[in-house]
Amino acid sequence: MKTHTDLDIFHAVVDAGTFTGAARQLGITHSAISKRIAQLEQRLGAQLLIRSTRQMRLSEAGQLYALETRELQERLRNVEQEIAEGSGALKGRIRLSCSNALGKLQVMPLLLRFMERYPEVIVDLTLSDAVVDLVHEGMDLAIRSTAQPELGLIARRLATNHRVICASPYYLASHGTPRSVPELAEHVSLLLNLSGGFNAWGLKSLPDMRCGFLSNSLETLHAACLGSRGIACLPHYLIADDLASGRLIPLLEDIRGDGADTSIYIVRPETQILPRRVRVLMDALIEGFDGCLDRGI
Repeated sequence: MKTHTDLDIFHAVVDAGTFTGAARQLGITHSAISKRIAQLEQRLGAQLLIRSTRQMRLSEAGQLYALETRELQERLRNVEQEIAEGSGALKGRIRLSCSNALGKLQVMPLLLRFMERYPEVIVDLTLSDAVVDLVHEGMDLAIRSTAQPELGLIARRLATNHRVICASPYYLASHGTPRSVPELAEHVSLLLNLSGGFNAWGLKSLPDMRCGFLSNSLETLHAACLGSRGIACLPHYLIADDLASGRLIPLLEDIRGDGADTSIYIVRPETQILPRRVRVLMDALIEGFDGCLDRGI
């Protein structure tokens, strides 16, 4: 049976909210949990958990101990994993976050190649067009399209993300084709309902357009654009086939500003220990995007 440290047990109780939940998570008995917590409190000379018949909560000392030891526990786990991996076969879990379309179309083929090469590594991929808090969600890596990575993260630029203002031929036939930025005010926009600069469309000032559809997903904006619901600004990798076939028509290509395109980055939290499996996956993703820095995707 795996030997659990006092930190493992304490944080399992904090996360589960009960001794029973922590015991189930760690695979040991309720009484073993209670005994180890009592020993920890005795060693520290302070009560960490205030327990009653109805609830359990952290004491002031417990809150401080939980806050100060969470990162220590993660660093210890990473060190142990690094030592266990050594120079042998890669194994363990890697948690990765990416936007839906980018993940499915660009990242997933690279992950499949990586998993075929390292079958004992478990890739845990979360797809979301919202920005995921890597530290809070316990993510190892994220692939993001942004003008500037957020502070507190270590970032490596992978590619230019070309974006295109576009509409369907049927929409343009019904509403006319805008030839200048001010003429956009006469049209319907399709926008992300998320915070950030994506909805600026790379223009210095986007006119006040009537909003025809909002979504948290680029893929649904793509579908709405194909369905002639309005004008959208979408990544080139998502609509390349539609542009080539004429299902979507690019607009205002000659007057877009320098901020029209964003960059795709691989980012990770600032940690002192980077497990070898995470480092190898980063190298595989960087290699997979090789050549896209200048030509973009």
